[in-house]
Amino acid sequence: MESIRYWVWLSQLNISPKARAAVMRMFETPEAAFQSKEGSFRKKRGISPQEAELLEARSMTEADEVLAQCEEQEIAVLPYDAPEFPERLRQIAAPPAALYVKGVLPPLDLIPVISVIGTRKASPYGVKMGARLAYEISRCGGTVVSLLSSGVDEAAARGALRSGRPCLGVLGTPHEQCRLGIAGEILRSGALISEYPPGKECSRHFFRERNRIAAGLSDGVVVVEAPEKSGTRLFVNDAVEQGKDVFAIPGNVDAENAAGTLALLKDGAKLVTCGAEVMEEYLLRYPDCVDLNPEPEDAEESAAEAAQETTEADGSRSDAGERGAAPDAGEPASAGETPEAEAAKRALRDRLSQLTEDQLKIISSIDPGSTHIDDITDRTGLSTSRVLAQLTVLEIKGFVRREAGRRFALNITVEK
Repeated sequence: MESIRYWVWLSQLNISPKARAAVMRMFETPEAAFQSKEGSFRKKRGISPQEAELLEARSMTEADEVLAQCEEQEIAVLPYDAPEFPERLRQIAAPPAALYVKGVLPPLDLIPVISVIGTRKASPYGVKMGARLAYEISRCGGTVVSLLSSGVDEAAARGALRSGRPCLGVLGTPHEQCRLGIAGEILRSGALISEYPPGKECSRHFFRERNRIAAGLSDGVVVVEAPEKSGTRLFVNDAVEQGKDVFAIPGNVDAENAAGTLALLKDGAKLVTCGAEVMEEYLLRYPDCVDLNPEPEDAEESAAEAAQETTEADGSRSDAGERGAAPDAGEPASAGETPEAEAAKRALRDRLSQLTEDQLKIISSIDPGSTHIDDITDRTGLSTSRVLAQLTVLEIKGFVRREAGRRFALNITVEK
C-alpha cells in the first residue's frame, strides 16, 4: 500500500505525460523520486521549471486524498509496477504512472484488443457500421475499446455490448466527472479506465492524452468514419507511432465524413468491411481467443438495434471437487429421459473434454447463479491474472458469462 501512495503522488501532479515519463526514467521508483535530494528535478530534459516546482513540493496530502476517494468510489488503483498493469501499456513513450479502474479489467496482454473509433458527427451509415463492426469483432473474440464519445464511438460500444462480451471504455476525465450513459452500461460487464485520479480538475488536453492510452491498450484500431481533419486522425497518428495496426472502412468518395478514412486507405491502412476481416489478422497471435466462425446470430439486427439506441441517446443527450476433475455433465439417460436430452449431455461431455485443467477447475468453482472473481481465485488456487485469462477463453467458447459486480455465471448445466 505504501508504494501505491508514491505512484498516486506522481500520477496526480499537474505535469505533462512527457514530464511524468521523464521522472519514471530518471528514478527506479517514484518513492526514490520523492525522497531524492533537493533540486533533482530542475533543468532536466522533458521537465519544465513549473513542473519541477510541483515535483519539488513533495507533498503526500493530495495522494492520500485520492486514495480515500478511490475507496469511496470503488475505484481500483493499478500502479505501473503492479503485475496486472498491461505490459503493452508499459511500452508506450509516455506510460501513465497509474490506472484508475472501475469494473472488471480482463488480462489485456493475453487477448486481442481493438479500438473502434470515428467522428462524433457520424452519419447513419457511420453509426450503423460502428455498431456492426464492433459487434462482429466481439463475436469473433476481440475486446473492443471505445473512447465513449457520441457518434461512432458510442455506437461501437453498444455494438460490442450487444455481443454479450465486455467492452472497455477509456475516459478523458476522472471517473466522477464521467456522464454515465453508455459508460454505465459498460460497467455491467467490462471496465472503465482513466489515468486521471479522483478530484483532478479536468482539462481539454486530457482528451488528446487519452488517445495514447487507448491506442497503447490495443493491438489495432479500426476507423469507421472520419472527415479529413479530425481528432480521429490524431488517434491514428498515436497508434502508428506505437506500431499498431490500422484498419479503415470505405465510404462514399464524395462524402465529407469519408475523406479521412479514404486518406488512411491511401496511406496504407488495411481496407476491411466486417469484423472477421479485422480479427483474421490476430488468429495466429491469439489462437485460443479468435473464432472467425462463431455460432450464427443476426448481426444485422443487433447492429441495427445498437445503432438505433445510439441515435436515440444522441437525440436525448461452493468449494470445487477434486482439482482438475471435469464437472459431471450428467449421468446416462434415465428411463424417462428423451434421446435428445441424452444427446445433449453427450455433446456437453465432449465439449468439456476439450478444456484444459485450469479451465475445468474454474468451471467447477462456479456456483449455480453466479460467483465472484475473488471466490473463483480462492477455490482454484490460481492467480487472479490466470483466472481472468481463462475466464476470457471460457467466455469466448460460450461456457461462462460476465455479470455485474465482478461475478461470473455458467452458461451450461453441470452436476457437481
